[in-house]
Formats: sequence, C-alpha cells, structure tokens
Amino acid sequence: MVGCMRWQRWVAGGLAVVMAAACGGGTDGDDATAGTVDEKVRSGVSDALNATTAPGASTTVLAKRPQSIDEWERLWAVERAAQVKKIKDNKWGKTADGTKLIGPDGWTIDLTKCPAGWSDTQGLTDTEIKFGQVVAQSGIGADNGLVYKTAELWFKYYSDKGYLKDSNGKTRRMNYIVRDDGYDVTRSIPLTDEMLDKEKVFALWNFGTPAGLKVYDKVNQYCVPQPLIIGGSPAWGDPINHPWTTGSYIAYTTEAVIWMAFIDKVFPELSKGKDKITVAGLVANSDFGVTYDNAFKAALAKSPYKDRINYVTERFEITAPTVTDPMTTIASKNPDVFITMTGGVQCTQIINEAANNGMAAKTKYRFMSSVCKSAAYVGKGKVGGDGSQSNGWHIVGGGYKDIVSSDSDNDPFMVWGRKLLADGGVDYKTSSNYGYGFFTAWLMTHTIMCAGDLPGGLSRTNLILCQRTLESTSPIHLEGIKVNMSGTKDAYYVEGSDLSIYDSSKQSWMIQGDIIELSGKSPLCPWDVTTSTCK
Repeated sequence: MVGCMRWQRWVAGGLAVVMAAACGGGTDGDDATAGTVDEKVRSGVSDALNATTAPGASTTVLAKRPQSIDEWERLWAVERAAQVKKIKDNKWGKTADGTKLIGPDGWTIDLTKCPAGWSDTQGLTDTEIKFGQVVAQSGIGADNGLVYKTAELWFKYYSDKGYLKDSNGKTRRMNYIVRDDGYDVTRSIPLTDEMLDKEKVFALWNFGTPAGLKVYDKVNQYCVPQPLIIGGSPAWGDPINHPWTTGSYIAYTTEAVIWMAFIDKVFPELSKGKDKITVAGLVANSDFGVTYDNAFKAALAKSPYKDRINYVTERFEITAPTVTDPMTTIASKNPDVFITMTGGVQCTQIINEAANNGMAAKTKYRFMSSVCKSAAYVGKGKVGGDGSQSNGWHIVGGGYKDIVSSDSDNDPFMVWGRKLLADGGVDYKTSSNYGYGFFTAWLMTHTIMCAGDLPGGLSRTNLILCQRTLESTSPIHLEGIKVNMSGTKDAYYVEGSDLSIYDSSKQSWMIQGDIIELSGKSPLCPWDVTTSTCK
C-alpha cells in the first residue's frame, strides 16, 4: 500500500507520547491508570512517531519477500526448523513424568490440573485432525466471520498437499467442524460445549470478544488449545491463567491509546479559539465496546490535555438494527473527534449516518474501529453512490493488507490467495476478511506442522508450545509487522499497526507513513470481568 505522509508530518514538533499498555483500566487520575502505562510501550511509540527520515522513506531494512507460494513455503520451513531446534535445545516440552509442560521465560502448564481422563491426543486419529470452530456465519458479525471460508479452502489445500505430516510417520487431513453462533453469546456457549463434550475436538477456535470471555475459562479447564480467537481483547494475553488461549488481532486497548496519541498531536489545531474540545465515542454495550471505552479513558487520563478534553459516549446494544438515534445524539454534541467503538454491519451504518447528520462535514477526525477495515463495510457498494461517504475516515488498521485493494494486485501471495478463493467459489472482492482469514489459517497449519516435528509428534501440548514460541513471517501483514510470541514474556502475536485514511477515489485505505511496531512490549493481561480491564 502507498504511504501518503510520514507520522511526523502530523505530529511535528516536540513529541511526548504517552501510550497505555495493551491492558488498560481506570477512568481518571494517576491511581486509575496505575499499571496500565508501560515505559517500553511508551518509548516504542515515541520512537516510531519521532522518526526523522524524509517523508515517504522508511528506516526499516527488509529482506526480499517471497515471490511465489513455493518460496513462502520454503521460508516457513526454514522458520519452523529454527523454532523446533530452539525448543529442543532448551529442552522445552512435557516433563518426563508428564505432569508439566515447560516453555520459555518460565512459562509452564500444570497438567495434573487437567480433567480426569484428559488426553493429549484427543481429536486425533492416524488420518485426521478434528478442529472445531464456533463463528458468526449470520447476524451482525457475519462478515468478520468469513475467515472460516478461507480456512476451509486453506485446510483442504494443505490436506490435499499432504503437508500435515507427523514425526511419527502419520499424514493427516483437517476435519474442520464449523458451527454458526450468529455473534450471539447465548448460542456460543452451548455450541462450545458441543465441541468439547460431544465432538471432542483436538483444538477449538472461537469468535468475538463477548463469546470468548464467556467460554475461555471452561476451555482452559478442559486443557484444550483455543488458538487465535477472532477478536482483539487484551484478555487473550494471559499465558499464566489461560495458557491454552491465544488471540489474533492487535489488542483493542493498544488501538485505543493510538487514537489518544493522535488526538494529543492534533489538539493544538482543534482547540484554536476554544478552551475545550469534544471527543465522542459510540460504544457497543458489550465486553467488546467496554474494553475500548475503558482503554481510551485510561489513555485520556495520561494526556497533557486531559482537563481540556470533554469525552462523551453513547452506548447501544450491538444487536440494534440501526444506529440512527445514538448517532443523532452524538451529532448534537458537535464533536471535534469521533471514534467508532463497535463493529459489524454498524460500521457502514455509522458512515452513512455521519454523512446524513452533518458529522462528516463538521467533525474533522473520524475513526473507524480496526474491525471495520473490510471493504464490505466501507466500499462504495456498501455505503452507496460513489462511495464518497467513506472518504477521510481514519483507522488504526492492525497492520494487515487488504486483499480487495488494488495495492494487492502485485503482491504474489495475495494474487495466489485470490485464485485459491476463486477456485473455491468465493468472490474475494466482497470482503477483506477473506484475506485476513489467510493469517489465522496459515498460523494454525504452521503451528500444527511445527508440533508434528517435535518429539512425540502432534499433540495438544506440542501445539500450544509451538504457538507460545512462534517467530515467523505472516503473508498478509505489512512488511515490518512482526508475528511472534514467547512464553510469559510476549503473549500477543501482533502488536504493530498502520494508521490509514480511506480514499474513496481509490477505494482503498491509504497508509500514513511507517507502521508502529511494539512487539514484545505489551504487558500480560489477567482480565477482571467485573471492570473489563486488566488486573
């Protein structure tokens, strides 16, 4: 994608960025944000935003990217071999008595706490891997849930190629079982129970923050790998209390504090001629929206302009059919900055409401949430007319490429991925989430293959060990975005992001300068369900 300007062009001058860690909490004052602002994260953002290279240049030295799927496979094989060697050299894995799983940085799982009759290989046969997913195939989250269609085709491709080999001589196929929860927690819970108790899957993939938070205690008590929850709750970064669970998106809390860093920098511009500015948030009344809201409050509490920023919110049910009423109320506040703290079909509704109620013209800075990045929400085919309603919206985009964008036309992996989808009867142009699905599907098979190369072959413990020691190259993330994890030291696969603006004439998100890369800087996040913050 094309970089239009460097970050320092909108943060020019002396920069003093305060960046909350990927586990936010509190609403005001130093006590409220104690433990939520991490110096490593703060300095990482400051370094990125204070880059002194010329506009359009980059300080990152990048290796040549693979130019074909075969080159990608060779790169991943080299990375897996290095990972397997590292695991073996450090003697990580199950202890000889089978009571513990040991990994990097003191990370351990006490296997004696697993249920009676627990099996490290449940869900495996000599010929298949039973892998379950509970995902939204209908309802407001259905577009984000389209990752499952990409996964279906990816898993079939890998199975047909015979890639899922085991050090014990077994070659397996993925038996991918998918259930639709309609982004409804009351359906997610029994469907998860079905996967655990009836299907007895080897590993389980859940969708969304509200559902994930309701089921991840039980999944961990069952000692079942729960990799790559589709959602950005920082709660997934808890390898001590929830060692079997990992996430996939940049944490919503990190996203929220990047919003705040941006606002701090444009504050002098917005505050000309007035004492205070107004920042408005449309907050989904769920764990998803509340996480955003609390994180933004924590970041605001550390802003040098906190006493001159009036933060107002409107909450609404994420299942509401329209957002007209709350958006009308927000428009009446005449906000200087508007932030979307919801997702799904409401992304499109918000864009159209802002165009209709005057906010698009009056509110200079308008942010979509990262989960709204899909063309299915912002493209002209969705917002209507020439698509100009989407023009000028900002997004902290999570650092991944858009398979729909023309910028991907010359990306070898994206071109190959488009063909895989087309051959499977999927029109990639209808949703960017088909592209994101390649990340989660690739990472799943990558770690399965890593686990298969470890002593004992594929097992649940080897799978989660490979996930907790991952260091590899994502085919769908922007160059410079790291994808890695390390025991109790780093519990987030992706901590980098772009900041982009939508250009309706190009029907594309246009990156504004370099990415912010915070790999390994975000603290762990034991989640407090009563406050929707990290403890």
